[in-house]
Amino acid sequence: MNHTYRTAEVAKIIGIHPNTVRLYEELGLIPKPKRQDNGYRIFTDFHIEQFKLARIAFQIEILQNGLRKKIIKMIKTSASHDFDQALKLAEDYLSQVQKEQHNAEEAIEIVKQLLYGETEKDILSLKRKEVSEYLKVSMDSLRNWEMNGLLSVKRKENGYRIYTNEDMKRLKIIRSLRCANYSLEAILRMLNELSSNPKTNIKKALNTPKNSDDIISVCDKLIYSLKEAESNAKIIIDKLQFMKTKF
Repeated sequence: MNHTYRTAEVAKIIGIHPNTVRLYEELGLIPKPKRQDNGYRIFTDFHIEQFKLARIAFQIEILQNGLRKKIIKMIKTSASHDFDQALKLAEDYLSQVQKEQHNAEEAIEIVKQLLYGETEKDILSLKRKEVSEYLKVSMDSLRNWEMNGLLSVKRKENGYRIYTNEDMKRLKIIRSLRCANYSLEAILRMLNELSSNPKTNIKKALNTPKNSDDIISVCDKLIYSLKEAESNAKIIIDKLQFMKTKF
């Protein structure tokens, strides 16, 4: 038997404000409900399950590399009853989350190799443009990293910045971690901890914000967040398979 629900009933079942019910409708996260002659919205069991799906998906705050957009697209696709496509999108999302996890872990290994491996012997000093070309990093990125305190580059008497071997090593570390979506705050925290203690646990330093940090970026707990996202994605897939069977 297919039950019907009013807006207030849906809000109570899902645990959200009635205005949020209407917002989900406006955003296309649920199908448009039919209306009675008096204008009242009438929701069905499918709406309830679709709300639950969306609420599960939004528990995760992963934002990088378009993951948020992918999960929203998946919800909207499910809202249109295209469960096969929604499942495909969810599987793609899970695959990317797992890839991001691999990248995050791999970046830490690269950092360890750079820190404790051989030092550069060929390059003595480079200008910013040369560094940009050598590392394939934009000039804007180099400026941004310096402005955010990740790097302090010495200048010659003529004002030109000159990057040393140690600067190059530091830049390679920053580049690897940024490619893996670690935040500037997390990288700076790790570099500072390494300066005071060369035996610092790199993974812990990157993924454990200090309690004193006023604003904590999601990326400051990147690996933890990605593992949560992976678990969440599997729950979403199970939910979609249930909905496909039921509706």
